[in-house]
Amino acid sequence: MIVPSTIWPIDLPPSGKSKYKALAQAIREGIATGRLAPGMKLPPVRDLAFRVKVTPGTVARAYSLLTEEGRLRAEVGRGTFVAAGRAVKIEPVTPLVNLPLDAVADFRSSRVPDVGQGQTIDAVLIKLAETHRRRHINYPTTETDLEARIAVASWIDQDRLGGVEPENVVLGNGAQNCCLLALQAELSGQNPIIMTEELGYPGTRHAARLLRAQTVGLPMDEEGIIPEFFRQACRDHGGRILLTAAEVHSPTTIRTSLARRQEIAQVARELDITIIEDDCHTTAPSEIPSYRSILPDQSYLVSSLTKSVSGALRFGYAIAPVGRDKELRQVAQSSFYGVAQPILDLCHELIVSGAAFKIRDRVIAETARRARMAVNALGAWDLRWREDAPFVYLNMPQGWRASGFAMACEKRDILIKPADEFALPNCRSPNAVRLAVNTCASDALFLKAMSDMNELLANPKSLVDG
Repeated sequence: MIVPSTIWPIDLPPSGKSKYKALAQAIREGIATGRLAPGMKLPPVRDLAFRVKVTPGTVARAYSLLTEEGRLRAEVGRGTFVAAGRAVKIEPVTPLVNLPLDAVADFRSSRVPDVGQGQTIDAVLIKLAETHRRRHINYPTTETDLEARIAVASWIDQDRLGGVEPENVVLGNGAQNCCLLALQAELSGQNPIIMTEELGYPGTRHAARLLRAQTVGLPMDEEGIIPEFFRQACRDHGGRILLTAAEVHSPTTIRTSLARRQEIAQVARELDITIIEDDCHTTAPSEIPSYRSILPDQSYLVSSLTKSVSGALRFGYAIAPVGRDKELRQVAQSSFYGVAQPILDLCHELIVSGAAFKIRDRVIAETARRARMAVNALGAWDLRWREDAPFVYLNMPQGWRASGFAMACEKRDILIKPADEFALPNCRSPNAVRLAVNTCASDALFLKAMSDMNELLANPKSLVDG
């Protein structure tokens, strides 16, 4: 049975979400409401493109996306059909990390730059191998990870966090894992709510889906989350958790001011809200206190060695609110017993030997250098950047849509992320893109890509939203 033509054409929004995503969402809604029944055949790509007044490539991308989600099935020589079975309301699954390609300038993922830390890590591994520590046989415990927790307490900025003891530290497999642990420790009820910036790390949506939680996006201005919207969201939705990146916000690079943090903390104090501060992108020193310092009884700070030492280590830590470390540690032990002992000993040695601090200093310098390279190339455009942020945020000039610009860049082997990939469901999507400056691209490839983007920005296309 071919889908009746009466439900086409679909009214696609003139702006905002990419057209292929809007088309995919319209088909999802058709499946959910029963207008598109299991087994129903969808129109051929070119036919639907003509009806909806988009390019065939737009329809093909929408069909491909829905096929990956399991909502459609493609049969060679026969066409595309609505898949049988119950439609599951999930977001499209996209990888959070992409493998680097030598011939492609990939600005999608923010990576730690190669400053020679691989050789340092290898040397420490050899040193550890010669110790023949018997605890590399058994499960890690709170006794065997104590050295690593003491090292973390010496690694972090104690003044910025308001004083942290080793017993406040709970270790995990990277910052994303530690965010999950904190959310698991705090979320409760039949319909748990996570309040967060309306633009943010896509992993937040993944975490919410895993925890069967709803996300509520909070509007921002130049200083971060707007307090009155935060207060209103608490009242409207009953949320008890705020997950925020106050020091280095992705994708915008915004740093929340001290005055704004104090306002947010006051709302949290009045309404008994727990704050989880995702600090994973912070590498350079900051004079602004964290929420863990401003509101120590109600705030977590989560970070890792990923952006400052090596992404391969998968070593993260959560600083629990005062008096709540036991609950968080219980969640971690219930999830994975503990971080692997060889990783604990490796990271402990990197910190106490001073090697991690030296690596971080080189990472900070390289990040600043690459950020300046991007600004020198793209500084004529509306660019938001900081030397201590591993990405820049580029607002599109007149004539370009972010999705179309990303597609034009891809044709030149340049991969970037439009802002809509950071937007929460039902939140606004600015016409902007994020470029991670710490790519695996060589300086020559980096500069070539920047030059190509500069040329594209100066010559917008008439059709930019395929």
